[in-house]
Amino acid sequence: MPIQTPIRGLRSFCVASKCLSFKHAATQLFLTPSAISHQIKQLEAQLGITLFKRGTRSIELTSAGKQFYQSIQPIIHQLESTITEFTNKQQNKTIVISLPEFFASELFIPRLSHWSKNNPDINLQLDTIKATSESSQTAELSIVLANGKPNAKIVHDLFPIRYAPACNKKLYKKLKNIGFNALKNTPLILHSSRPWSWHQWAENLNINDFDPKQIIQFDSMFGVARAAQQGMGIALVPLPMSKTWFSEESLIKLFDQELITNDRYYLIQHENMENKPELTLFAQWVKDTFAS
Repeated sequence: MPIQTPIRGLRSFCVASKCLSFKHAATQLFLTPSAISHQIKQLEAQLGITLFKRGTRSIELTSAGKQFYQSIQPIIHQLESTITEFTNKQQNKTIVISLPEFFASELFIPRLSHWSKNNPDINLQLDTIKATSESSQTAELSIVLANGKPNAKIVHDLFPIRYAPACNKKLYKKLKNIGFNALKNTPLILHSSRPWSWHQWAENLNINDFDPKQIIQFDSMFGVARAAQQGMGIALVPLPMSKTWFSEESLIKLFDQELITNDRYYLIQHENMENKPELTLFAQWVKDTFAS
């Protein structure tokens, strides 16, 4: 039967050889000096050689001890590095994803419980940004809204968005019977990233006398939605993100005609997924859940 050498004995030997003190080695390894001494004596008995010259207050490597240290120290160092690296990988399965705050609130988070329930050992860090802002620098994956395919190495198309004219229930009852004349006497609300969207919508419908009384812009889709829900005016709200608002009737479509644009959501991969299988798993979930 082959003799098995305890790894801890080799580690104690390497540390003691480096500092030439059983006491200091014990401090570094959170052991007692007698435990260090005992482990090294066992190692010497197994090897059949004396590794240290022991003095009253000091120790010194023997010639054989020096040779053994030079041979074993790189192996122990590599073993410790491998164990540390593997442990960190297992304990640090965290995916950093950047995504627009409106997308996160209305689509992503409501579906996230399905992912977290099936993958309890993978942590998520969500960095939410405004739709027009740059992605987080630390993100491994990003969901972005763009008018055309982003300039990135690995891009996955998710789905297009369209914009529907909508207002709250009270304003809807007031405007529903006057048709496009409602546009002349009611403030029109939109996102500042698309300042001409109401004009584009009217042009697509051949509304030649389009002359809005007032246009109100917000730099946040939350602001657009909140203003419309409070009865401030008619807003162009994005679908399918706003689907819940219509089903709950916090907003009602005033006109059936929608604005179709080239705006689409994309998933961008920043990290090499070969070394992080959890990224591959999560990216696939995003595609399966949101790709049209």
